[in-house]
Amino acid sequence: MDFYSAETLELLCAQKNIPISEAMKERELELGGGKEAAVMEKLEIAWKIMKKSATDPIAKPERSIGGLLGGEAKKMQDYSQSGKSLCGPMLSKAMSYAMGVLEVNATMGLIVAAPTAGSSGVLPGVLLAYQQTREVSDDVIFKGMLNASAIGYLLMRNASVSGADAGCQAEVGAASAMAASALVEMEGGSVHMCFAAAAMAMSNLLGLACDPIAGLVESPCQTRNSIGVANAMTAAEMILAGIELPIPFDEMAEAMCRVGRSLPFELRETAMGGCAGTPTGCALGCKICKHS
Repeated sequence: MDFYSAETLELLCAQKNIPISEAMKERELELGGGKEAAVMEKLEIAWKIMKKSATDPIAKPERSIGGLLGGEAKKMQDYSQSGKSLCGPMLSKAMSYAMGVLEVNATMGLIVAAPTAGSSGVLPGVLLAYQQTREVSDDVIFKGMLNASAIGYLLMRNASVSGADAGCQAEVGAASAMAASALVEMEGGSVHMCFAAAAMAMSNLLGLACDPIAGLVESPCQTRNSIGVANAMTAAEMILAGIELPIPFDEMAEAMCRVGRSLPFELRETAMGGCAGTPTGCALGCKICKHS
């Protein structure tokens, strides 16, 4: 069983009366030889890595290779626990965990690229914060991961998840779309609502540049991952509340790809524009290169 668009996947889910996660699981079973234990083992391994990469920097912060990151995830958690936080518990946790994953990536640690290293904090941040706040089992989280995988697969197949190809909107934007869809399914939303949440998440970050200082996946990548979790939760919340988005997922994915590829090359991971192209960004880049 395979699918090539949100439209065909939604039709398939309707015909079989199954959620996106189950359709993705069936696809994996067919491609992997029909061994459900193998699929579950991969999910368990990925989830273990996600949780570790999200929480280790909070317990033991380290400076990144480029020196731009180190300790931000712990600061975020400490502030969220201070009683002064402007965000609710789930969002605060998700922000902290997402930032933590980027710290692990920037210290050459092990992460799950979901869908890329530069956007690797969004999905783990959302899923772990959701599990801790809602107190759900790993089985619920695995459904969210399978759902998110289907969204990521469709975006990789029909659009882009590469910052060099289509800007940060294709990295953090895609990760945010994956997380938004996963949230909606875990909350009991329909297949149509999942795709609507993913499309809304993409639309909210449409045109986002990829402009890493010194070309490193450190800044502003880390804080954009925290924006990615907030965007995912916002999109999921609005769709679950019954707010409509007029543009369907497949059209939004195409638009995202088209917008990304129309961005100047300076804004597509070249470290020549945006944040990296500011006087301070250039100075930091020179400093990092000099000491590397």
